[in-house]
Amino acid sequence: MAAITLKGVTKAYGEHAPVLRGIDLDIAENEFCVFLGPSGCGKSTLLRIIAGLEDATSGEVHIGGQLVNAVPPSKRGVAMVFQSYALFPHMTVEQNMGFGLKLARLPLVEIEQRVKKAAKILQLDTLLHRKPSALSGGQRQRVAIGRAMVREPGVFLFDEPLSNLDAMLRGQTRVEIARLHRQFAQASTVYVTHDQIEAMTLGDKIVLLRSGADAERHGSIAQIGTPLDLYHRPNSRFVAEFIGSPKMNFMSASVESVSADGVSVKWTNSDDRIVLPFSGSRLESGQRVTVGIRPEHFDGVATAHASSPTKASDAMRVLRREVALVERLGEHSYLHLNEPGGTTLVAKQPGDADHASGALVELAFSSRSCHLFTADGRAVPRLQ
Repeated sequence: MAAITLKGVTKAYGEHAPVLRGIDLDIAENEFCVFLGPSGCGKSTLLRIIAGLEDATSGEVHIGGQLVNAVPPSKRGVAMVFQSYALFPHMTVEQNMGFGLKLARLPLVEIEQRVKKAAKILQLDTLLHRKPSALSGGQRQRVAIGRAMVREPGVFLFDEPLSNLDAMLRGQTRVEIARLHRQFAQASTVYVTHDQIEAMTLGDKIVLLRSGADAERHGSIAQIGTPLDLYHRPNSRFVAEFIGSPKMNFMSASVESVSADGVSVKWTNSDDRIVLPFSGSRLESGQRVTVGIRPEHFDGVATAHASSPTKASDAMRVLRREVALVERLGEHSYLHLNEPGGTTLVAKQPGDADHASGALVELAFSSRSCHLFTADGRAVPRLQ
């Protein structure tokens, strides 16, 4: 078993701005931790620092309680699966999987036993004598995973292993990786991806890294938590926008008043108002804020009648919007709705929802489903 601890890890190349800034992180034994973030945020670089393929500019890396900054990759007890399969084309599946053990001079009998055990788990036992050219993309990726498995490491490292697969194979291989982690209960897993669906379905813990125009925060940790923590309780607009597909809707508003019951806000480009159950201790009247609501949190969409607008309680509000576009995906549909000010709202509805472009509809939603962010992107805390 091997826990991982990072203390103040920073990485910079020459005089350029750091790509990683002060990373402090604990990954427990047998934990499945996902590094998530947009391209260029430093997640693969952080994985390579753990593996020993990159040196940290500053900070400490501990694996299994041991400081490993000066320990070579082969001595760290980690096994890495890369985005590319990196299989030897002239070798069979069996030879590819056992090659690292052969270099380590393990007995041939032990190599054969480990390879057959891993092949059975990965459903490759009937393919051991094939070469990579005779395998599908998913099978090749399983061979690459098997090559890591046979080393029986304390830590598995995956660097975007599903990026080269089509949608169906990604789903299948994702399930296999989750099953693999459960079967190898002694090993911790660190998995890098830019795909938040992979992160949400695989991870026990997600580490979301920042990237973007804010150079002072690029390469830092935006939030750490379980998938549902980041989904339900994002600590910033950046996290709220990155987690969820389609992404959260954001509507510009301003504070009208603050009371013990919450914060009353008014939409910037319409007369819509709502009282939100958030703490107003750091807000004041007139302050610019952003209201967020996820597409799946619109409770219902009904055809609007101009002469009789629907009335709603403080806890349940209604927006009247025009349908710009309908995406019908079978199981559900996405309504794209024109928002005053030139932006668009997206509402998730049942697949048989009968709405057409140009129709005027009413969207019901609960104030408790909303999120509230200050102008600088920080999440406003909810009332207890």
